[in-house]
Parts: sequence; C-alpha cells; structure tokens
Amino acid sequence: MVEKQDAKNYVKSLILEFLKYIEVAKNRSIGTLKIYQSRLKKFFNWLNYKDPTKINKEDIWRFRVYLSDKKLSKTTQAHYLVVLRMFFKFLRNNKNLNTIDPSTIELPKLPEREIKVLTEKELNRLLNSPEGKSLKALRDKAILETLLSTGLRISELCSLNKDIDLEKGEIVIKGKGGRIRTVFLSERAKKAIYDYLSQRNDDNPALFISLAKNMPPKRITPRAIQKIIKYYAKKAGILKDIHPHVLRHQLATILVSKGVNLRFVQELLGHKNISTTQIYTHIAKPELKEIYKKYFEERFD
Repeated sequence: MVEKQDAKNYVKSLILEFLKYIEVAKNRSIGTLKIYQSRLKKFFNWLNYKDPTKINKEDIWRFRVYLSDKKLSKTTQAHYLVVLRMFFKFLRNNKNLNTIDPSTIELPKLPEREIKVLTEKELNRLLNSPEGKSLKALRDKAILETLLSTGLRISELCSLNKDIDLEKGEIVIKGKGGRIRTVFLSERAKKAIYDYLSQRNDDNPALFISLAKNMPPKRITPRAIQKIIKYYAKKAGILKDIHPHVLRHQLATILVSKGVNLRFVQELLGHKNISTTQIYTHIAKPELKEIYKKYFEERFD
C-alpha cells in the first residue's frame, strides 16, 4: 500500500513539474493548465498510476479505445493525446526519463471543422433582441454588439474593465497564450456600451457585471454570457445552436467576405497560426461565388 501511494505521489509530482514548466516556458493560462492537469489525472488514474517509463504504445491505444467508448468528441480525444505528447516530451527532454517516444503517439484524423454563422437577417434579429431601457437590457445589448465588433473570446470579454476609452474605440487585450492585440469598437458597440454604463451606479471595475437580485454586482462569468446568448437567440427565433463564439466567427466571415487581408483577420482574432484563420475562406462561399460570377461576366461579356 505504501509503495502504491509512493508511485501515485511520484506521478503527481511529475505532473506538477510539467504544469509549472508549461506555465513559465510556454506562457499557458491558468485555465489551460487546469485542463492539462485534468487530462493527465484521468489518464494516470485510468492506468492506476503506472510508472511513466513503463507506459507503452499498447497502453496509449487502450486509452484511446477507452475515450472513444466514453463517447467523447473526436476533438476532445485528440486533445488528450496532444497533452500526453507534451508530457512525455517534457519527461524525456527535461527529466531525462526513458519514456515512450512522443512522436509515436498517433493523433486521430479529425473531420473538417464546421463553423456556424448567421444570415444577415438572423444577425439583425439577434442584435435587436434586447429591448427596453432596463440595465439588464442595456447590458445585454452592449455584450452582443461588443462581441460582434471585436471578435473577443468569451473569457476576454469577461476580463474587460469599464475604464476603456470609448472615444478612441480601441481595446488592448491580452489573449490566449499571453499574446497582446488591439481590437476595435464599432459605432454601434460604442453607443451600446455608453448607454449601458450611463445607467451603472456601482463602483465595480468590471465592464460587464452580473445583475442578480439582492446580490452585490460582480464580474460576469463566461457561463452567464453563454446563457445570455442562448436566451436571445431563442427570442430571435434562431433555430441554430448559438454560442458566444458564433459572433466571433461572424466578424471573421464578414471581414474575409469583404476581401480583408487574412493576416489582419489573424491579428484581430489573436490566432497563433494563419491556418486557423484560413477556415473562414471556406465559409464565405456565397460571396466568393458572386465575385467569381462577376469576374467571368465582365471578362467574357
């Protein structure tokens, strides 16, 4: 029993060292570290905290089958394996442990990523769904307009403070991987935020706050934003499964369809790789079709 506990403590200590390395050397966020820790904990718990140097390809394959049997999405399954690759690479390079070669851990082939976007009518209905002059309606209107205007991730939106310069209409944000970028507020977004803030009478520094009854205001959470988006999507009669990222996709699609350089869109969204941004060229097919049609009509008219 003592040996078993020692083995468990040993593996846990390696995981903690790995997480600290990822945090310092790779500048990963606290949220990312928690996900990595959860993935590794599940893997080693499933393996009964087997010595990392004794883990082989058969163990990895059986774990893949286990994840598949759990009906996890292919993307989630792949992420488990990515984390394992990183962990074993750390053990080999930083701890000099003779573990399985990380490059032999095969990643599943993922289907092409499906991006959901709204039609122009659906988008307008969604943006106009918050009605009235209550603080809640004004806040929700500002949230929708800000998400569309900036393309911020939900966690980035929640991190904003109300001391932003509305006149300038620019927000410097520290995003995923610690990358700093500038996003922009449209005139509609600026007006929506101004109308909302003009009704605030609290001293909470957060831009967007929760408005629970009989509770002091506090910074809004990503979960609350998700509920808000789904509520107004349903109110707008939108049958698609809508989430906050849809408005980020919407902005990217609009920019790409208008011919904006992909590098600018990449910078605006905070994508690390241009390949992530390139997916939006596939979404703008109706616009591309019109450009193609116009080109050939003009050329051969």
